[in-house]
Amino acid sequence: MPVITFKYQDLKDLGIDMEKDELIDTLPMMSSDIEDFDDEEIKVEFFPNRPDNLSVEGVARSFKGFIGQEIGLPKYEITPSDESVTVDSDVAEIRPYIAFAKIEDVDFSGDKLKYIMDFQENLHWVIGRDRKKVAIGIHNADVITGPFKYIATPKDENSFVPLEKESEMTPGEILTEHDKGIAYAHLLEDYDKYPLILDCDDNVLSMPPIINGELTKIREDTKNVIVDVTGNDLRAVNQALNIICCSFAEVGGKIKSMEVKYSDKTITSPDLTPQEINVHVSTANELIGGTNLNAEDIKELLLKARFDAEILNDNELKVYIPAYRIDILHEVDVVENIAVQYRINSVESKLPDINTVAYENNWFKAESTIREVMIGLGFQEIMSLMLTNEEAHYTKMKQPEDNHVQVSRPITIDRTMIRTSLINSLMEFLEDNKHEDLPQKIFEIGDVLYLDESKENKVRTSKKLAGLICHSTANFTEMKSVVYSIVENLGYSIEITDSDNPSFINGRVADLTGTAKNSSIKGFFGEVSPEVITNFTLEYPVIAFEIEFI
Repeated sequence: MPVITFKYQDLKDLGIDMEKDELIDTLPMMSSDIEDFDDEEIKVEFFPNRPDNLSVEGVARSFKGFIGQEIGLPKYEITPSDESVTVDSDVAEIRPYIAFAKIEDVDFSGDKLKYIMDFQENLHWVIGRDRKKVAIGIHNADVITGPFKYIATPKDENSFVPLEKESEMTPGEILTEHDKGIAYAHLLEDYDKYPLILDCDDNVLSMPPIINGELTKIREDTKNVIVDVTGNDLRAVNQALNIICCSFAEVGGKIKSMEVKYSDKTITSPDLTPQEINVHVSTANELIGGTNLNAEDIKELLLKARFDAEILNDNELKVYIPAYRIDILHEVDVVENIAVQYRINSVESKLPDINTVAYENNWFKAESTIREVMIGLGFQEIMSLMLTNEEAHYTKMKQPEDNHVQVSRPITIDRTMIRTSLINSLMEFLEDNKHEDLPQKIFEIGDVLYLDESKENKVRTSKKLAGLICHSTANFTEMKSVVYSIVENLGYSIEITDSDNPSFINGRVADLTGTAKNSSIKGFFGEVSPEVITNFTLEYPVIAFEIEFI
């Protein structure tokens, strides 16, 4: 989870005058965790659902509300800048959306420049999925002139000096020779042209989502900036811009709007219009439990959460959510904020007023049997997270990317989706334990989740068993013998057919189907492809199987 570091003096400069010990005791009560502290600095961890708190300005804004120093919806004035950016139609297939804002009278003295750079990078992976979904650029506005252009350029045209370099490079050279270009080249590898942001004199501000130009580099004496946010998700692009603009405004920055001109429409950004959600008193009391709040009580708590609220009747309030609070999606999210402001420690605990008689789920009975069979065959069980990422799950396994459930606000960049297979988790385990003696025989029993847009509920959970064997002479025949031993001990009769599974060596992989009295199975087994083995930095042959219980 993201950790931000700031000095106690930074909070004092932002208007919070509280002793260090009291601050350390109070901060965790507003959904944060103290990672470390000393006499000058404090490290605080926030859940990634609150990216607005990933800057010291955001922390101060929330904390002032929590202690009642400043309450209600923060008001940020936006005035037109009379500047614009024109979006070339060629970027539609590459990175179609962009939002712009100008911020005047900024202050980057002291540690503030480092803070804004750290804030930018935290937003890159919390909202931007490591720049794939959203990328942010902050530029010195005083060295460039509008109107601006957002274009797609051939790889060998529009050379510019990238950040931290002294000589010009073409976009193609940046992707193959610059450290940042190499790191993020995969985001543009499918395209013949690359995005660029230019001013009216064709000076390059940025090559999103890769690198900014050295020309617009931010320094301590910079006073006015332009913020660009590009991406593949318009909603996420605008959210990131709103968060940054509000953070600058907290320390006196003046927000200036800019026009974004597409071929078919013109959008003014940023848009800080509050979101509106109705909240019910009965729902709040029911979800929090142990409370008997009325509408006035709830309004007071909402103001401390930096919302505004209007009482509609004894059981309903209209709540106004600031534009930087992108985590509020539903009434229950507002209730969570009510609970935080009420202070969880103040909620009285009580036992639920229900009686139940427990019994063992049939699947867990079957799981115990499966586990006994696998251990009897010499396998060691592992347990991995259901969350993984597209690179490990698809790219490294040579699998085509299909419909899957994505994590809307991932905690880390390697946990961005819910798995549909167990194999890559086992491969990652081998990668982490390749220093151990061979042979290695591991298995996992776990859930996977499929996304099916044709069904009303859209998602389907399935139970799977998977296993890997790694040693110098591992082969198809060995795995076939293991699979037959497993399914026969579980009471299934099976048939095997040819398979073209790209994770395995062609001709050394098979699909299987099987039936028993009350259930059926399907799956595959074989010798893992050398390319997949190399992708996980392994050095010995690997054989694998996966069985789904239907």
